[in-house]
Amino acid sequence: MPKKPTVLPPERPKKRRPKEEPAAEGEIESEAQAPEVAGPGEPDEAIEPEVLPPEPEDEPKTALAVREPDLSRASTLQRYMAEVARHPLLTREEEHELAVRLRETGDPQAAFRLVTANLRLVVKIAHEYRRAAFSILDLVQEGNVGLVQAVQKYDPFRGVKLSTYAAWWIRAYILRYLMDNWRMVKLGTTQAQRKLFFNLRKEQDRLLAQGFEAGPKLLAERLQVSEQDVREMDQRLANDEFSLDAPVQGGDESRQTHIERLAEPAAPADDKLADEELRRIFKEKLRAFGETLTSEKDRYLFEHRIAAEEPETLQQVGEKFGFSRERARQIEARLTERLREYLRAELPDFAALSFETEEKA
Repeated sequence: MPKKPTVLPPERPKKRRPKEEPAAEGEIESEAQAPEVAGPGEPDEAIEPEVLPPEPEDEPKTALAVREPDLSRASTLQRYMAEVARHPLLTREEEHELAVRLRETGDPQAAFRLVTANLRLVVKIAHEYRRAAFSILDLVQEGNVGLVQAVQKYDPFRGVKLSTYAAWWIRAYILRYLMDNWRMVKLGTTQAQRKLFFNLRKEQDRLLAQGFEAGPKLLAERLQVSEQDVREMDQRLANDEFSLDAPVQGGDESRQTHIERLAEPAAPADDKLADEELRRIFKEKLRAFGETLTSEKDRYLFEHRIAAEEPETLQQVGEKFGFSRERARQIEARLTERLREYLRAELPDFAALSFETEEKA
């Protein structure tokens, strides 16, 4: 037969026990001792809140140190900006006080403070020209030179802020650097060329937008320059520069350079032969004219003044024959006129030729 399941009696609810009081000092609690249970009808003792001992205070908190940015992987511009940020800005009163001190006493510390407080302005202006084919740090460097010049020439009694005055100097030095290094051949060496360098393309676009033909004459009138300057600057800006020693691209001869393809500026061979023949005939006629001279003074002047490669001075000729320098000049002038008449008779092609001897002291 199957066994009947065992049914356990229900558990009796446990009575709430009061919280044990801590044993008095010197007493030893026994495991066998059981806490007394309040009888029926007796209220439970109030449970007092347990007071925990104060926890030990933590170590005093130290102030958080400001961590400087890690510049080990930063670019050169970021490092420069971090260095510039260390210099605080100046109030209007501080700027005026330092400028007055610099103007009156020439204090270098005041100049240093004015320059360092405006380095941010240089970076801001240099970023306006960042699209140029130059490093931004090169532009900043040139702008800093302009800032130094502005601080030296700044007049604090005119009621103008230093930043407003210095902006013109900073832009001027940056623009000059751009003109000097834009091409291998310098542009903007004159005032007219500098005006055309910055305004030619703008004026051309403005005239085309208004429906006018942007010719050299109209551009010259608008910009108040000559037409020749407009043509030269337009040609320079339109054509890229290249080295004459660079090899020709796409040519049959890869080693051939541009300079080898330039036309030789020398005269043609037939002109060279004609010039050599004329020189030979001229020398023969000079020698024949010298043989016709009978006077010793005339022959000496001809050989040592007119026909000589290194002619003597009139003073030396006068000392040799015992007359003045003016008398030697008169004799030479008379002899030169005789030579002209002789050549006109012998060589008609030399009719327009004139001889002038350089007088050397």
